[in-house]
Amino acid sequence: MLAVAVLAAGKGTRMKSALPKVLQPLGGKSLVERVLNATDALQADRRIAIVGYCSDQVRAALTHYPNLEFAEQAEQLGTGHAIQQLIAPLSDFRGELVVLTGDSPLMRTSTIQALIDNHRQHQASATVLTALLDNPTGYGRVFCDRDMKIERIIEHRDCNAEQLLNQRVSTGVYCFDWQELAQALPKLTTNNAQKEYYLTEVFDYLESVYASDLQDPDESLGINDRLQLAHAYEVLQKRAREKWMRAGVTMLLPETITIDDDVELAPNVIIEPHSHVRGHSQVGEGSVIGPSTMLVNSTIGTNCEVQFSVVEDSRIGDNCRIGPFARIRGESIVGEKCRIGNFVELKNAKVGDRTNAAHLSYLGDATLGNQVNIGAGTITANYDGFQKHQTTIGDRSKTGSNSVLVAPVTIGANVNIAAGSAITEDIADNALAIARAKQIVKPDYYDQEGRKKQ
Repeated sequence: MLAVAVLAAGKGTRMKSALPKVLQPLGGKSLVERVLNATDALQADRRIAIVGYCSDQVRAALTHYPNLEFAEQAEQLGTGHAIQQLIAPLSDFRGELVVLTGDSPLMRTSTIQALIDNHRQHQASATVLTALLDNPTGYGRVFCDRDMKIERIIEHRDCNAEQLLNQRVSTGVYCFDWQELAQALPKLTTNNAQKEYYLTEVFDYLESVYASDLQDPDESLGINDRLQLAHAYEVLQKRAREKWMRAGVTMLLPETITIDDDVELAPNVIIEPHSHVRGHSQVGEGSVIGPSTMLVNSTIGTNCEVQFSVVEDSRIGDNCRIGPFARIRGESIVGEKCRIGNFVELKNAKVGDRTNAAHLSYLGDATLGNQVNIGAGTITANYDGFQKHQTTIGDRSKTGSNSVLVAPVTIGANVNIAAGSAITEDIADNALAIARAKQIVKPDYYDQEGRKKQ
């Protein structure tokens, strides 16, 4: 059997945040969520998060993980003390325990599985995931024999000058034989510089402890401050860009582009510089995103162009042109072969196929049929100061420039609205609607110098 414990009790003082360290966001997910996600494929029999600082907040943030258990570390007295909180919950457990830190978001599932396999191969009491770092400052040093059997682990702050030259470090990730560990945990002491219960002390009481080096040192990165958080984001983005470029996506100036984990990109997509694809967004084959575009939880069809624009929580059909400087939000749906042009905003709008809104318009809480043409400056006045109201426009209707449609209002099919009209009443099919004051011209009103005549 396999159990996984995630250390998630710390405050994270160096983050200088009211938010617990493990809940700091990184690329759309919290640090601890990234750690838990890396354990999903392990199919562990038990998963336990050890919480402490702001435990209610951490528990609430992780309610979407089925069967996740929690253990409380009321006082944060070190990693050994944290694992001691598992003695009662795992009193009847037989098998391996994997220990992960909730602030190490770059760990891959394959790395954790390799640690478990190595542990089982050696039939070890414990196996430590180790890394060889160019700059190991701050990490505990691991001292091994030629067979990778560990002789000693010393925390950085307790190392002498010679010991600090060793580049093999503990990542804080372990695999234990739980029954042996449970016997060793009560023996921990606080004989160290921090007067804490170090988990690494259990190796003094276990029979066989081995090291298992990971291949990518970046996976060992723990987050203690904002600089490390930024570095972790760089690593995640590099992974994402490499993944999608190998899958047939073109990125121009890829270092300026960010892509979240849950994004799906089809082959032959082009992402221009300074563009960002966030959340559960999808982009269809042949589409061009950017430059300087943001997609958030949105779907873009095939062969679309989205330039200098923002699309949030919305869906764009195939063969559409969006932007420049458009904003589409509020679960809007745009049909096929549409043009949503410069400085046009859609909010909770449903737009039919081959419908165009090319310039300077706001369409909020609106339903537009097929082949509708929206003149420049058209707006739906959807808010009466208390409630939002709907505007409906039928197929093949047209609005003239600077028209105002005061909702709730329904415009039929094949309707033409004259420029400058303020429409307050429904319009039947096949009508011409003119709703503006008669033009008045007073000739000879000014003299040659532009002064008003008496």
